[in-house]
Amino acid sequence: MSKKAVVTGAAGFIGSHLCERLLREGYRVTGIDCFTDYYDPARKREHIRFLLGDQRFNLVEENINTCDLRGLLDGAESVFHLAAQAGVRRSWGSEFTHYLDSNILATQRLLEAMRGREGIRLIYSSSSSVYGETRELPMREDHRLRPLSPYGATKLSGEHLCELYHANFGLSYAALRYFTVYGPRQRPDMAFSRFITAAFRGDTIEIYGDGKQTRDFTFVSDAVEANCLAARYAGSERIFNIGGGSRVSVLKVLDILRGQTGRELRIEFTERARGDVLDTWADTSRARTELGFSPSISLEEGMGREIDWYRERLGDSSGR
Repeated sequence: MSKKAVVTGAAGFIGSHLCERLLREGYRVTGIDCFTDYYDPARKREHIRFLLGDQRFNLVEENINTCDLRGLLDGAESVFHLAAQAGVRRSWGSEFTHYLDSNILATQRLLEAMRGREGIRLIYSSSSSVYGETRELPMREDHRLRPLSPYGATKLSGEHLCELYHANFGLSYAALRYFTVYGPRQRPDMAFSRFITAAFRGDTIEIYGDGKQTRDFTFVSDAVEANCLAARYAGSERIFNIGGGSRVSVLKVLDILRGQTGRELRIEFTERARGDVLDTWADTSRARTELGFSPSISLEEGMGREIDWYRERLGDSSGR
């Protein structure tokens, strides 16, 4: 009988790519997603259109906080927990309730459902946001953690919950701290999505700050590979940075976008957003040594793939 995996947030950006990879590797996949309206649910349904045609994929449209998790986990050997309320800028004020429910309470409920089960492993999707603002670059897993946003605080809380269940109940897990994942199907509120869409439509690209801030960009297939490697890992480390090795400024990203689309860009610089850090840069030596992780997609190639996806989606006929 084929192996079973459970993927929460299965219709999301990374989740849908991961489900496809797991099916290619011969897994039976139970995907859980409640299709929140953080962005258009129809877009998420498009992400999983091809998955629904595979008999090995079972979509469960329910909320983790209310569904029968214990039943859904029966027979699973890997649980990939990607479901979360995303976004640094929206996590302030009254919106924090959604982050509390989706990022902390849902994680605790999933851990409770996994408690006491033998032969099951959790891969928890964390974020570079747990580091906050730091001059200690590149960022290492043992650096001091000082999130600068409520979102980052909830992702760190999820890590702490995983460690508590490991220490008290022996739960097997790995937490992956992603550094700015991009690629086809990226959330529409993320920078590359906004930039590319604006470029094709001739709209203004809004840049928070002066554009000199840097990010370590990670292509989605490399993030998916890290999940698969972490699921098979049997060593003692539990926290891993997952970065693409493409640390560049936002201004450099705009130069690449201009060159690959052939479009003149209308750019407007605005105030730096609360919770945004100036720089991120992943030290991935632990993931490389322990997991065998080695990102394979350069920023130029990855941006080209995302641009092509948007070109088809938006009906651009430039031929570039």
